[in-house]
Amino acid sequence: MPVDNPNISQPRPVIRQLDDAAINRIAAGEVVERPASAVKELVENAIDAGARRIEIAYGDGGKTLIRVTDDGCGIEAQALPLALSRHATSKIDGSDLLDIHTFGFRGEALPSLGAVGRLSITSRVGRSEAASISVEGGEMSAIKPAALSSGTIVELRDLFYATPARLKFMRSDRAEAQAITDVVKRLAMAEPFVSFTLRDVSGGGDGRVSFRAEAENGDLFDALHGRLARILGAEFAENALRIDAEREGLRLIGYAALPTYSRGSSVAQYLFVNGRPVKDKLLVGALRGAYFDFLSRDRHPAAALFIDCDPHLVDVNVHPAKSEVRFRDPGQARGLIVSALRHALAEAGHRASTTVAGATLGAFRPEPTGGPARIYQMDRPSLGARSASYAAQAPMAAPGFSDLNDTYSARVEPVFDQDLQQAAQPNDNTPVPEALPLGAARAQVHENYIIAQTQTGMVIVDQHAAHERLVYEKLKRQMAENGVAAQALLIPEIVELSEGDCARLLAVADELTKFGLTLEAFGGGAVAIRETPAILGEVNARSMVLDILDELDDQGESMLVQAKIEAILSRVACHGSIRSGRWMRGEEMNALLREMEATPHSGQCNHGRPTYVELKLADIERLFGRT
Repeated sequence: MPVDNPNISQPRPVIRQLDDAAINRIAAGEVVERPASAVKELVENAIDAGARRIEIAYGDGGKTLIRVTDDGCGIEAQALPLALSRHATSKIDGSDLLDIHTFGFRGEALPSLGAVGRLSITSRVGRSEAASISVEGGEMSAIKPAALSSGTIVELRDLFYATPARLKFMRSDRAEAQAITDVVKRLAMAEPFVSFTLRDVSGGGDGRVSFRAEAENGDLFDALHGRLARILGAEFAENALRIDAEREGLRLIGYAALPTYSRGSSVAQYLFVNGRPVKDKLLVGALRGAYFDFLSRDRHPAAALFIDCDPHLVDVNVHPAKSEVRFRDPGQARGLIVSALRHALAEAGHRASTTVAGATLGAFRPEPTGGPARIYQMDRPSLGARSASYAAQAPMAAPGFSDLNDTYSARVEPVFDQDLQQAAQPNDNTPVPEALPLGAARAQVHENYIIAQTQTGMVIVDQHAAHERLVYEKLKRQMAENGVAAQALLIPEIVELSEGDCARLLAVADELTKFGLTLEAFGGGAVAIRETPAILGEVNARSMVLDILDELDDQGESMLVQAKIEAILSRVACHGSIRSGRWMRGEEMNALLREMEATPHSGQCNHGRPTYVELKLADIERLFGRT
């Protein structure tokens, strides 16, 4: 690397004031990253203007054209030049930067877009005359009269033409169009009472509508449920749990899917703060923590959650794109999400997602061969006719075999669990088994699957996975009641850390103590490990502490110790539950079904897989062409 001669004087750098065009282009680099960023800013302006119908058109992935049309309050003609000026806004007065009730407040979007593209604004307020103004590369035109019935039309052409180097970083038209669609869908979730239309006009003319969401009716939850069904699909809406909780000024509403409706990535996680779509590490971690005990690490929950609070409790001015927020009390926000979701999942009981049955039926259907076959349709007989028919066709009872009404389905063995035996004892208040959610056990096949009959269909239960979950929940309840036993180390292990890492670790020491890991300061940047969880046996305490620090750095929280303990409990539950290949009596099978109905989270095993499949009678008949 060349080194300057210190004996030769160098010219001193001169401080100079940048012109407005350069300032706006620099600001555009922070605010407008890609065409989707421009769409986000313009649609948010339309929502802030009180629009009830917004139409977005784009061409070539937004690179050549972005046009946003709304029916909002509009901009007065004399205010159009001010709207294109830097740091000019109608959203705030500047006296309190925390009292923000709108999407926008910086006053940077329009001048930034005008600095890197060809921007024009046409607007009309009430019965006054419509007017338009344009700006190209920072050069503003005069105000001109225009024709417009109401609202505002903002048109941006040739994005980044003034900074051609930015065009080299653009992705394909298809990828940019997908990013625009994602932005519009997120904003549509936040505003279910507003109509959105997204149109691709790349080929000229009216183009094609790629997304449409009409304004929803009803109360907030009904409107939100309808909008989520439109955007995320009917399956999400069918398998989502309603969330409504409040704590110390924070309110959480929305919908979260059942654990058995999980995804392979986090693409179906949508989080909002005061109506603003955000991608916040704290909130994502809280969502993951709520499903921590119900999903394997390679599965992700699906949810759309909205936190509403006083604007003074959250700072939205921490990122130029306003995609991150900072809560005054982060622990309170995280605790609200975790407790609300866990409460909703517990109330769901044994419920499993409807997609499980759909996948099962799909597996049952044979591959089509040849042309369409003729289907013979039969009328469904009445209940009395079916009973008489079954009685007439029933074979004579053979010696050594039970009557078909008995519940024995396999070889008789001693009852495996005292709790299940007691639960199987009938009493006067016991309802008809078929009327219960999981029905009455009728058979056991392949010594692993219980077949139960309900009033509306049938249920297939994986006996090992179901009982494993029941034992696991029982062990967790015992641990919660009695605590985690700690094993004192004969010689405390000293771990040398930096002062920052030591402070982060000691900040969560009380939480770790609940799981049997006891830490204390040892001077400087060192910590002393006094106790470890007894259930883990012999562990490398130093490696565990370093792994906890890695989780704290990456996610802002650590569940490593809890995960290790619950993994042990899960293995204990696995070995202590009914094994595959175990013959079961009818009483045992019915007792297992009843305990599943009474135990939360029994619809999925310890790894998030379903423990049972329910098939409706109509679906079964459809398999045989009886519909």
